[in-house]
Amino acid sequence: MKIDDLVGNQGEWLRSTGPNSDIVMSSRIRLARNLAKYPFAHWASKKEQQEIWQTARDTIKTSKKVKGSLCLDIGKIDSTDRQFLVERHLMSKEHTVDAENKGLCVSDREIVSIMVNEEDHLRIQVMKSGFDLRDAWHIINDIDNELGTSLNYAYSMDFGYLTACPTNTGTGMRASVMLHLPSLVMTKQIAKVLQAITKLSLTARGLYGEGTEASGNFFQISNQVSLGHAEEDIIDNIERIIKQIIGHEQSARESLVSQNKNALADRVWRAYGTLKNAYIISSNETIDLLSLVRLGVDLDLIKEVDRALINELFIIIQPAHLQKLEKKKLNPNERDVRRAQLIREKLGK
Repeated sequence: MKIDDLVGNQGEWLRSTGPNSDIVMSSRIRLARNLAKYPFAHWASKKEQQEIWQTARDTIKTSKKVKGSLCLDIGKIDSTDRQFLVERHLMSKEHTVDAENKGLCVSDREIVSIMVNEEDHLRIQVMKSGFDLRDAWHIINDIDNELGTSLNYAYSMDFGYLTACPTNTGTGMRASVMLHLPSLVMTKQIAKVLQAITKLSLTARGLYGEGTEASGNFFQISNQVSLGHAEEDIIDNIERIIKQIIGHEQSARESLVSQNKNALADRVWRAYGTLKNAYIISSNETIDLLSLVRLGVDLDLIKEVDRALINELFIIIQPAHLQKLEKKKLNPNERDVRRAQLIREKLGK
């Protein structure tokens, strides 16, 4: 498998097939692991970083759980390919910086990705479509157990898994859910919801994780604390809170429809009309309009497209994806034109 093979694929987590996939776009679990005999990645020498990457890559390539993974030297691929992998949520923005001796391994269906020499030596990630943290946990736990038989993880009987950031020490686990909450935003209830979750040891981030603002009414909600709690307890807590947020979003949707369905339908169809007819369009405007159309599909106001296509559009209209599809560099103006053309093609104009 090559990186270009990913361009025409739809990641498993975009298929809109899991539970509550109208509101929960994806569920992700990430484990931070470090090798016992090496300093943390930021403190390791170039030689040590190289040894860590080689050891991790050799182990991953012989793994039965992630057999056939695409393994990439991030320092040896160009900036467009790096951005492409970030847009696909296969690695973090931080992993693109000072990329020598940094690696990434991706499974064939893009469910599993493993960053090597990011903040920690290994960042193992599993993403599933819809509200499916439990299945994601079972998958990543099996992979972690298998890799752990070959890799000597840094572990303390007192603190658990040792990590570069103290907030990850313990289980080393971050469980997160990507929620689409347009109705809570429209009804101005979202601030109250986000304030409430911070009091419950959860945090909210934007579409691309830490340091990013919410766009398209998407909010990534995850646990803040990893120490002193079992993995299953962390998942139980997030599941319980996410179910409450889903309930609030459903109530807000019902309220919008019952109070003024025509006004809501007008906003949705204007967004759909703009997407189907625009000749030039920016990525920010596209994401906002797609969010409205996704809501319209979920409320059965638009029946001409399905949610999986809208999910796919959120990703492939991004700058690096457009350039990979076009197989050449595009300046910002050229991308705005190509983006509009691609949307018209996908929506059947």
